[in-house]
Amino acid sequence: MAVRATVSRFPSDPDTQESSGLPWGVTVTPFASKDEHGNSPLYGSAGDLIPRCDNCWGYYNTYCDQDQWAWTCSLCGTLNGLSSQTIARYSSSVSPPEIMSSFIDLELPYEVLYVFLLLLPFEAVESVLVIDYFEGFEEEDMQARPVYVAAIDLTSSEEFLELTKSALLAALEALAPGSLFGLATFSHKLGLYDVQGPIPVVKNVFLPADFDGTLPIELEDVMPLFSFLAPVETCKDRIASALETLRPTSSWEGRGGGEGLDGILLGGRGFGLAMESLISYLGSEHGSTFALARIFAFLSGPPDYGPGQLDTRRYGEQYASRGEDAELALLPEQTPFYKDLAAVAVQAGVCIDILAVTNEYTDLASLKFLSIDSGGSLFLYPNTDDSTLPQDMYRMLSRPYAFNCIMRLRTSTEFKTGNSYGHFFPDPQYENVQHIICCDSYATYAYDFAFANNYGFSRHTSELPMLQLAFQYTVVVPPEESPTPGSNLTSRSKFTIKRRLRIRTMQFGVAHNFNDLYDSVDQEVVLSILVHKVILASLSEGVREGRMLLHDWLVILTAQYNDACKNAPAEFGSSNGTLIDVTFSQCPQLQTLPRLIFALLRNPLLRFHEEGIHPDYRIYLQCLFSGLEPSSLHRAIYPLLTSYATPNKLAYPRHSLSRAALLTSESPIFFLDAFTTLIVFYSSTADPALPYPPPHDCLLRTTINKLKQERSMTPRLMFIKGGEEDASVFESYLIEEQDVDGSGFPNVMGFVSFLEEINQSVLEYMK
Repeated sequence: MAVRATVSRFPSDPDTQESSGLPWGVTVTPFASKDEHGNSPLYGSAGDLIPRCDNCWGYYNTYCDQDQWAWTCSLCGTLNGLSSQTIARYSSSVSPPEIMSSFIDLELPYEVLYVFLLLLPFEAVESVLVIDYFEGFEEEDMQARPVYVAAIDLTSSEEFLELTKSALLAALEALAPGSLFGLATFSHKLGLYDVQGPIPVVKNVFLPADFDGTLPIELEDVMPLFSFLAPVETCKDRIASALETLRPTSSWEGRGGGEGLDGILLGGRGFGLAMESLISYLGSEHGSTFALARIFAFLSGPPDYGPGQLDTRRYGEQYASRGEDAELALLPEQTPFYKDLAAVAVQAGVCIDILAVTNEYTDLASLKFLSIDSGGSLFLYPNTDDSTLPQDMYRMLSRPYAFNCIMRLRTSTEFKTGNSYGHFFPDPQYENVQHIICCDSYATYAYDFAFANNYGFSRHTSELPMLQLAFQYTVVVPPEESPTPGSNLTSRSKFTIKRRLRIRTMQFGVAHNFNDLYDSVDQEVVLSILVHKVILASLSEGVREGRMLLHDWLVILTAQYNDACKNAPAEFGSSNGTLIDVTFSQCPQLQTLPRLIFALLRNPLLRFHEEGIHPDYRIYLQCLFSGLEPSSLHRAIYPLLTSYATPNKLAYPRHSLSRAALLTSESPIFFLDAFTTLIVFYSSTADPALPYPPPHDCLLRTTINKLKQERSMTPRLMFIKGGEEDASVFESYLIEEQDVDGSGFPNVMGFVSFLEEINQSVLEYMK
């Protein structure tokens, strides 16, 4: 569980917070195996025995004062009595984890799984979604198999299906024995495959074309679920054989949809009803046949048939002629269908990953809720030629994940949580409680803070700001790899469900002046909070509003910093009101922020529709950026450019993103890391004797391989030889020079011009 704050020393009072110009909050990666310093949690059992505060329901932790009969809550200061059971626990010669560490991960016994909610008062337990999951469990039900279902779009091309087949073959290699796998297809029909016999059998049911249509028959009556879900360890070859039988609808009966709006012939991509039916199909067995189901929806274009069909005619040239703001029209969803369906998936315990391989407008603004609300991922690949879909599938299924998670952040009484950000499902009744249906070790969420009073943190006490994050989650423990004496294969093929509680309690310092506050800034976390804020602003008010928010924030921060410098001690710097320090020269912790804001403004996330930014790509970036941990987001916004003298010798670890860096450097090889893309660029003046591309056993390749292994998704790797191959992709990342992409738009400026504009805006702001 990694927790990073925008400032490691919190502002002392509301006036200081307001005057600093800095956002105040934290990012949280709850299922990370280590904290932000590389430390692992202390593992233990009996998580139900940890004392809880009678007032704020916080957990006992190492920062609490304790005497023989009572303890004082470190969050709210309430004095709580100790039960005789707890006194005996804390009097034992073996200290329990909560006394030894402020970062603990404890197992919960089965008998308290559905009656002991660790994140809310006991009286509220029945209103929480997790209770629906555990209700009715018997002891033997705590063994269940993970279920994975592939739903494949047949209204596609041969190339799309070949890529999908490769991705699913990679997925089958990643799945552990004991997993169950189901294969479904959709077009104007929904097909269910039984692959457990010698020959794959598919049963189809036609999808109605009506907007409000429903299936004429239950899927359980079409094919029993136990026939549809095949054990991976015995049916892998048969699943692969079934995949080989898939053909696009155009090759066997044409697009069978029918007529839609205004008599326009629609295709047959009945995605909405197909997903609704599969969720209902799987949801009936939630908690018995499976503990969590994941649907991988492979999509080649927009849903254009039946319930959930989308009108893609809203994307086009009409906005220029009508004078409409394209971003305002294209960023919000056009129908609540998929957002409502996501809520159904959450209740059914079904996680949905959308894997779209298309450059056609698909309206991801409407579809995204189905994935991000249910704990899944949204991937977008513009073509099949260089898609990393197979690698991403293998990577996604190879890493551990938690499910049916509940997260609650508590703070000490002087401050409180404000907004929360991330791919979660907010509790419908209780504030500051988030439900996360599926969570891997990369998934990151964010909170911002506000003071709960007018005086802030008292200078007259030794008490420091505290926060405590509680993360209750379930994992599926694989069966033993080899049988034990007396065991049988049937019992070993089931996975075991374990419910756990992870608690992290942290104490922060208080900044006594602006020098302290600015020196404690974590610029990557500041960037994360800002990205969440501008995404929200873009969705509600449009991209222009998001850009203005970001620009104005930097102007205000620069003005407040200069004003603080003017009144601060001489060693902190000074400003006479006309000479503005826009580079934060006296504060190293702030110096990267202008570049990061400049890069964010140049990112497709915040560039205008008329500049050629596809609305689906913008939505994809919103979903990607809002789930990245701060260091990864930093790299995605502002790529790292390094140089090498030879493939085995690093020359310079960091260059500015400009052509000038290439011209002034004597190094012939440059490596650019843009998170989703890795580029090795050989300059035109490179010695022809240098091996190209770099050999697999060199330092550069080792660095590339390490980066690829650490990423949450597979970056695309490119090699470019300057002077002989098209270098436009590499040069497009050199954003610090004016109009580097050749678009000619007057709002595109270089970094130097950007600083001059900020300087002028600060002067006007300070008048």
